[in-house]
Amino acid sequence: MNQAELEELKKVDIRTVDVSILEDIEKIEIDSSLSARERWMDFAEKIKNPFCFICNGMVVKISYSEAKESLENKLVQLCMSMEGQSLC
Repeated sequence: MNQAELEELKKVDIRTVDVSILEDIEKIEIDSSLSARERWMDFAEKIKNPFCFICNGMVVKISYSEAKESLENKLVQLCMSMEGQSLC
């Protein structure tokens, strides 16, 4: 999968995507003996679109960030910003 193909996959609109072409992420098995790069390549090949897939029966679209901060830190910041709102 080259950069141009990845850019096209990013553009998928979950409101109009043909659900029958999406892979169910729960059915994807990755060989943990592979290197991190090989696991990513294996995953990308099996999932077909790493930006849009099915998870637990729902269509999911994700994006990836170039940020150095981890998801865990971002979630902590979100919870702290909602402090007192009884959401976290």
